[in-house]
Formats: sequence, structure tokens, C-alpha cells
Amino acid sequence: MEEVALVTSSDPTIVSLINDYGFPIVLAVGMGYFIYYVWQFISNELEPEIEKMHFALIRLIDQIRMLDQDMIRLQQKVNVVLEYRERQQFLEEAEGKRKNEETT
Repeated sequence: MEEVALVTSSDPTIVSLINDYGFPIVLAVGMGYFIYYVWQFISNELEPEIEKMHFALIRLIDQIRMLDQDMIRLQQKVNVVLEYRERQQFLEEAEGKRKNEETT
């Protein structure tokens, strides 16, 4: 019979790591790497974009406030013009009545 020589490589595979250290340890290391990868992705990729969007949102809120203030000022101007028109109509009606009384 020929003997089968087992060739062990120095490159560890998942199976050999599980055989050497056990499934819970390998799983804990894998989860640690996954958490590290997610943390790095959030820190390097998402946070700068969120910060840019935050500044854009602040700028947009400021513009909306300015527009709201402009609308309030315009509404006040329209109200003043309407009051002047009502007062003018009242004065014209009073003057018309006075002229009618003078002619009669």
C-alpha cells in the first residue's frame, strides 16, 4: 500500500482555522472584522456626505425663512393698499353724498 502524504500548506483556510481555534473564535474574529469594515465605511463614506447634506439643509431652511419674511412683508403692503382703497372709496362716497345734498 502506498502511503498518502498529507500536504499541509502554510496558507490558512477557513476549515483549518475552525479546526485549530474552533467555530466560535473564528466567528467572533469574522464579526469583529465585519463591524470594523462597517464602521470604516460609515466614517469615511457616509459621514462626509451627511455633513454636506446637513449644510445644504441649513441653507435651505434659511432661504425658506427669508421667503416667509418676504411674504409677510408683502401681505402687510397689500393690506395697507386695501385699507387705502377702502378709505378712498369711503371718502368718495361721502363727497358724493355731500355734493348731492348741496344740489338739492
